[in-house]
Amino acid sequence: MLPNTGKLAGCTLFITGASRGIGKAIALKAAKDGANIVIAAKTAEPHPTLPGTIYTAAEEIEAAGGKALPCVVNVREEQQIVNAVEKAVKTFGGIDILVNNASAISLTGTLETATKKVNLMMDVNVRGTYLTSKACLPYLRKSKNPHILNLSPPMNLNPMWFKNHCAYTISKYGMSMCVLGMAEEFRGEVAVNALWPKTAIHTAAMDMLGGAGIEKQCRKTDILADAAYCILTKPKTFTGNFVIDEVLLREEGIKDFDVYAIAPGHPLMPDFFLDVETDTTSTKQERYDAAQEEKKLSGSQQEGANGAKPSGPVAETFRVIQGAMTEEYVRSTQGVFQFELSGLLEQGPGAAALVLDMEPLSLSPHRTGLGTDRAGVAQGWGDGGGTWFIDLKTKGGSAGFGKPPVAADVVMSMSSADFVKMFTGKLKPTLAFMSGKLRIKGNMALAIKLEKMLSQLNSKL
Repeated sequence: MLPNTGKLAGCTLFITGASRGIGKAIALKAAKDGANIVIAAKTAEPHPTLPGTIYTAAEEIEAAGGKALPCVVNVREEQQIVNAVEKAVKTFGGIDILVNNASAISLTGTLETATKKVNLMMDVNVRGTYLTSKACLPYLRKSKNPHILNLSPPMNLNPMWFKNHCAYTISKYGMSMCVLGMAEEFRGEVAVNALWPKTAIHTAAMDMLGGAGIEKQCRKTDILADAAYCILTKPKTFTGNFVIDEVLLREEGIKDFDVYAIAPGHPLMPDFFLDVETDTTSTKQERYDAAQEEKKLSGSQQEGANGAKPSGPVAETFRVIQGAMTEEYVRSTQGVFQFELSGLLEQGPGAAALVLDMEPLSLSPHRTGLGTDRAGVAQGWGDGGGTWFIDLKTKGGSAGFGKPPVAADVVMSMSSADFVKMFTGKLKPTLAFMSGKLRIKGNMALAIKLEKMLSQLNSKL
C-alpha cells in the first residue's frame, strides 16, 4: 500500500458522502497525516441497513490522528452546503481540498427510470458536485496547494455505456465535465481532477447491486484512498486528469495489488465505463463455443415453438429445478421469476440493466421483442429461447415453459447457452449481470435470493 508522507498535516478536506465507503476511506487516509476532515453527509441517525453515521465516522477519523467536523449535508440542498462550508472555515480557518464523492445510482433503462430517480441522480451527481465546488472555490483559491477531486469516470462515449442506464451515465459524465471545465477555468489556481477505479470496489452499494459473494470480485476502498492521497499531495499543476486508481499507483511504484483485494487471487470485476482489453484469441474461442452450444440447443428444441414438449439443455434444467423444489424454497423465497431466453442476441460487455423498484411487474410480448402464437408461446429462436418461469410463491411451486401463472416479480433476459451455464454453476450470476450477459428487471432483492438458491441447486444440475 502507499505509505503516508505527512504532506496533508494541518490541511482541511471537505468530503461529501464521507460517513461510509470510499469517502470515509479517503478521510481516514488523510487523517493519518493529521488532517482536518469535514464530513459532509446525510446520515446523522443510524440507518436500518447501511453502516455508519457522520458521528461514528468522526470518531474513527479522530482515532486515526485527524480532527473531524461532522456536518449534516444533503448536497441537493444548496443552503446546507453553504452552511457546512462556512462552519468548516470558521472551525479550521479555510478549505484546502474538496472531494466530491457523494453519488446516487440507478442502473435502469430510459422507460424504467422514474422521474424522481432521474432528479435524484442529476441533483446529487451533477448539481451537487457543481454547487459544492462553487461554494468551496473562494476558499480553495486562498490555499497554498488547493485540489478538487471528483469520483467520476473518464468520458467514454462508447454507446454501450449509455444504452442500459442512460440517466446514470449522463449524471456521472456531468461530474466529469465539471472536471474538464473547472480544471481549465481555474488552471494555475486550483487543481481539478477525477478519480475512478479500474475494478469494482466493495461498498454497501455493491452489496446491494451484486448480492452475496460479490465482494470476492471486488477490491477494498483502500485502493481509492491511496490513489486519492497520491493525487491530493501532488502540486496544483497536476490538473485536468482523469485518473484510474491502478494505473496511477503502478506509476508510483506499487507492485503488489493483492493487498487491495478482498479475496487475493480471485478474478476481479471491471468497473463501469472502462473498455476492458481482451485477448482476441480467447474472445473468438468463446464465441465459437457459444455458437456450438446454440447449434445443439437449436437441434434439440426446435419443437418447443411448435407446441411440442420442449427438450434439450434448457428444458432439462427446468425439469431438474421442478424436481428439486421444496416447500422450504417457496416459503423462504416468495417470488416469481420469468426468463426471456433469446438465443444468440448480441450482448455488449458491461452493459447491464437493473430496476430497483420493489413492485411486481408483467411484461407484454412487445417489451421483449418476442412474437407469440395464440397460445402465447414465443416463436423465432427454436433454441430453448422464449419465455420460461420459476414460481416460488404459489403453494408447492412450479417451473417450466411459458409465462408464469401469476405476475412475475423479476424478469431476467439472457441467451439460452448462458442460462444453462448459470444454472449449472459455470457462470456466476453476478458476473453475468455486470458483464451484460444477464439483464434484470424487477425486485433485485428477490434476484439475489434466487442466486442463493442456485448455489444449493448446482450439485443437482
